[in-house]
Amino acid sequence: QVQLRESGGGLVQAGDSLRLSCLASGRTFSGYSMAWFRQVPGKEREFLAAISGGGIAVSYADSAKGRFTISRTNAINTVYLQMNSLNPEDTAVYYCAARRGYRLEAFPGAYDYWGQGTQVSVSS
Repeated sequence: QVQLRESGGGLVQAGDSLRLSCLASGRTFSGYSMAWFRQVPGKEREFLAAISGGGIAVSYADSAKGRFTISRTNAINTVYLQMNSLNPEDTAVYYCAARRGYRLEAFPGAYDYWGQGTQVSVSS
């Protein structure tokens, strides 16, 4: 069982940056691929980025390329999402997710564990 807890969300202005963190419980964090998704009311959960257990392989959605960076520090069971040049369309609840294995997946159903989410709001 893995428990995930996101932090770092908040209200920012357009053009600002935020770094989200996701702390995972458990002893085998490096055995999980991790990902970030976001969701707005009435829409499906949107994939943003994924990272392999060792942090070598990464994958980004087109909407995240060039502005968002995923990284992880296995020694402290934490995955990050650095978000730059935020705009109002980035307003959403942001979730981290974990799945066993090395494959990087973009589908929510591929992930075994989810955090409760953290709200990011960007004002114009």
